[in-house]
Amino acid sequence: MDVKLIAGLEIHVQLATKSKLFCGCKVGFEDPPNSNVCPVCLGLPGVLPLMNKKAYEYAVRTALALNCQMARFTKWDRKSYYYPDLPKNYQISQYDLPLSHDGYMEIPLEDGTTKKVRIIRAHLEEDAGKNLHEGLDHSRIDLNRTGTPLLEIVTEPDLNSPVECRILAQELQKLVQFLGVSEANMQKGHMRFEPNINLQIIDDDGREYRTPICEVKNLNSFRALERAVAYEEWRQLEEWKHDHDFTLEKMGKQNRGWNDARNETIFQREKEEAHDYRYFPEPDLVPVELDDDWLEKIKAALCELPLAMKQRFIQDYELNDYDAGVLTADRATAEFFDGAVKAGGSAKRAANLVTQFGLKTAHERNCRVNELGVTVEQVAQLAQLVEEGAVSSSAAITIFEKMLTDESDPKAIAEKHNLIQQSDAGALEAIVDEVIAANLQAAEEVKSGGKKAKKARGFLMGQVMQKTKGQANPKIAGELLDGKLKE
Repeated sequence: MDVKLIAGLEIHVQLATKSKLFCGCKVGFEDPPNSNVCPVCLGLPGVLPLMNKKAYEYAVRTALALNCQMARFTKWDRKSYYYPDLPKNYQISQYDLPLSHDGYMEIPLEDGTTKKVRIIRAHLEEDAGKNLHEGLDHSRIDLNRTGTPLLEIVTEPDLNSPVECRILAQELQKLVQFLGVSEANMQKGHMRFEPNINLQIIDDDGREYRTPICEVKNLNSFRALERAVAYEEWRQLEEWKHDHDFTLEKMGKQNRGWNDARNETIFQREKEEAHDYRYFPEPDLVPVELDDDWLEKIKAALCELPLAMKQRFIQDYELNDYDAGVLTADRATAEFFDGAVKAGGSAKRAANLVTQFGLKTAHERNCRVNELGVTVEQVAQLAQLVEEGAVSSSAAITIFEKMLTDESDPKAIAEKHNLIQQSDAGALEAIVDEVIAANLQAAEEVKSGGKKAKKARGFLMGQVMQKTKGQANPKIAGELLDGKLKE
């Protein structure tokens, strides 16, 4: 039989506004429970919501980056359901007139190719509160998160493996961080994933079956997302093997939860359809009309997107896929490296400096590379010193470390600490002659080409470096040594 996984994702992204979507309450993460609430987000009688323009702008910016068609007229709707952490008993969302629709996102696959994943829609809605259960003798409710602006992004079922689901989620996190619309911090719950999964099964007789669509709710890590999809892929196939009536037509749709400790999904309830939510237009909010001037201003604020920047680094700067991926994992790092190259630095040398020392130091100091106190001009100059052979790669790391506290240019730092490589062929030739004369047995072993030749050659190079106190240019010294040994 032929089995194909079919998966689409619903992604909720918390937007990085200072206040909530329909009131002026602060958006905070670790504030005391129920400290950031007001009559509006508590849903008290007689209150009127007021839209957060910045949240709408962030939503439009993201939708544009997702190549969506933008709606010039959209409205708000009430989505009615009862949860203990939803004080109004309805959520203000967008139903039939979302702010954007029909987009796509390119994702890089592990084989080096890319895949286009279609976006059905991206729309704004408010978040619910939070139920607290663990370690308590009874459940409690924190409504600080109630009314926080969420951007919901819904994909077509174009994903065909757990890995593709994870990659899309990771690329989307990187995208919203690049755009500056969300911190997308997984530990703070800024992104939540809900995959919709089923299987297409064609048996040996050519008959096609579709297993029930199962939505796994509120996954908050890439690991959990990939594992949940993989588990559902296995579970649904096993269910179908035991009962060929395990199909979408006969079983309908399900909502399931993820148990991370047991590595399995748990049945929660039958999945609601749109009519179950009793949508109707929100009477207390006017529709939103997006005019040309506002749309053009938002378009102008778009930055270069991470996948496009990665491809540019590979094509224009001739970086490998891994280094380009590391550099574009964060916008600040990508722009810092790009600035160093545009300031005249060798791309490959600058990439080595940023990835091998800059990122490591930034991580240790809990900051970004561009906050270390080193300028892109300094990195460019240091990269060129390495490229020209004036300093070694190891010396460059030492110089970079000195630049964290010394504003001098890299060459001055190198001279101050005797880190300039000796590249004078005449001076090095005399030292090579001296080393060979003092170690004739090792020289003979190199010339003989026997088992000890490589080790003996390394020994002679070590003697040259020792006599120059590590300042000999290894390339020039090596060429001189090999030439002398052949004479």
